[in-house]
Amino acid sequence: MDYTTKIRRELHMHPEVGFDLDNTLAVVRRELDATGIEYTEEYGKGSIVATVNPEKRHFTLGIRADMDALPIKEQRDVPYRSRTEGRMHACGHDAHTAIALTVARRLYEMRESIACRVRIVFQPAEEYTTSGARVMSEAGVMDGIDRMVALHVDPKIEVGRAAIREGEMNATSDGFSLNFYGKSAHVANQQNGVDAIAMAVKAYTDITFMAAKGVAATEPVIFNVGKFNGGTSNNIISEQASMFCTLRTWSDAAAESFLERIRRVCSSVAESSGGRFEFVTHKHSPVVYNDPEVARRLRESAESVLGAGSVSTRERDMIGEDFAYFARQKPCAMIMLGVRNEERGIIYGLHDARFDIDESALALGADIFVRFVLDNMKAEA
Repeated sequence: MDYTTKIRRELHMHPEVGFDLDNTLAVVRRELDATGIEYTEEYGKGSIVATVNPEKRHFTLGIRADMDALPIKEQRDVPYRSRTEGRMHACGHDAHTAIALTVARRLYEMRESIACRVRIVFQPAEEYTTSGARVMSEAGVMDGIDRMVALHVDPKIEVGRAAIREGEMNATSDGFSLNFYGKSAHVANQQNGVDAIAMAVKAYTDITFMAAKGVAATEPVIFNVGKFNGGTSNNIISEQASMFCTLRTWSDAAAESFLERIRRVCSSVAESSGGRFEFVTHKHSPVVYNDPEVARRLRESAESVLGAGSVSTRERDMIGEDFAYFARQKPCAMIMLGVRNEERGIIYGLHDARFDIDESALALGADIFVRFVLDNMKAEA
C-alpha cells in the first residue's frame, strides 16, 4: 500500500468533527516531524500550517487541505471503515489531508530546486457551524501567501478526470436556527397555552412557499430544514420549538435579502400567535471565487498530469465551501478531482453514508499540486 493511501485509510478509520481533531492533528504532526518540515499551530484551534523553504519569503504559494469529518454513521463495509460510531469522512477530507501530506513530503525532498516558499494549510471545521477557514483567515494565515489552490474530491467525476470553473463556482451557505417560544399548558386546557410547534410549522410552510414562488426563477434559492425539535410530551402544549436550517443562493445580496424576509415571516407568525421568535446565526460561507488566472494555471497543471482534454469546465452548483474566506483575501482557485468508479460501486455522493473514493485518485491529486508548484514557483511567471 502506498504512502498516501495508508494515511488516508488511517484518517478514515478515526474521523473527528469540527475543531476537536486530536488524532488527526497527531497524524499530521507525526508525518511532518518524520520528514523534517517545520510547522506552526498559531492560526487557531485544530489548525496546522507547514512550510517548505521558509527562507524564500519573496513569493509564497499556498495549498489548502481541510481535515474534519461529519456526524454520519458509515454504511460502507470496507476494511478501513470508520471505527468511531456516528462519524465518518463522508466528504473526502481524509483524502485531502493525505494528499497534502504527500505533497509536503515531495516538495521538501526537492526543496532546493523550488524557487519559492510553499505553505500547506491544514484546516479544521469546514463542515462545522463555525468556519475553520474564517477563523484562520481572521488570524492572518493569508498574510504570508500570494496565491492558494485547493482540490475537492468529486464522486460525480470519473477517476482520471477533473473539472474547474473560473469566477464564481458555487453558492453562499448559511446555517441558522429559527427558535419559537410559546407557553406550555395541558392539552385539556389548550386555550391557556401558546403552541411553539404550531408556530414553527406555519413559519416553515410560509418560508417554503416564499422560496418556491417569491423569488425570480433566474435567482436560485434553496431553503431546507434539516433538524426540527420541539415539545416534551404528547399531552403538553409545546413551549419551545426550533428548526435548524440552511439557505443557499448565488450571491451575498440575495442571501441577505432572503434571510431578512425569513426574519419578517417568523416574527409575524410569533406575534400573531402570542409567542416569541429568535433568529440564531451559526455559519455563513460566501461564494467561492476562482481567480481566472490562477484557475487557468491550475487547469494547465492538471491537464499536464491527467492528459489533454481531461479537465472539463465545471457547472456552477449550490454546494457551500468555506474556502471562500481564503479566496476573498488573495487570488485562489479550487479544482474538483474525479474519484468515481462505477465498476467498483464508488458512485455515492458527498455526505452520503455510503460515500467512498477510488484511491488511485490520491496520487493524481498529489501530482497536480506538485506540478502546479513547479509551474508557478516564480513570482513573475
